[in-house]
Amino acid sequence: MGCRILIVDDEPYILRILSFKLRREGFVTFEAESAEAAEQLLSEEDVDLVLLDVALATPTNGFDLAAGLRRNARTQHLPIIMVTARGFAADVLRGREVGAAGYITKPFTAEEVIRKVRTVLD
Repeated sequence: MGCRILIVDDEPYILRILSFKLRREGFVTFEAESAEAAEQLLSEEDVDLVLLDVALATPTNGFDLAAGLRRNARTQHLPIIMVTARGFAADVLRGREVGAAGYITKPFTAEEVIRKVRTVLD
């Protein structure tokens, strides 16, 4: 069985494309359109990595979700790759502060995401 990846993004198109491309590469994917849905899924499933959009259009943004995952004993060591349209240095720093293992700025290619996922998982 391939590595299990949770993709969290409020844009259904991005979820579908990333999920499709990652599954083609042998990964098992889960999708969540909100931080709340991601938290629910993580309480039910074990995953190996989270691809997390920063600017979720939900009450909880990606930075806050990542910080919450770090405070939870069950998910505190889970690798997180932040995905965002915001490539400002302050955002990258904040991503590191909440424990992100990587940062990808939009627009990106699926191949770039797959490379980053493989790097983080190795």
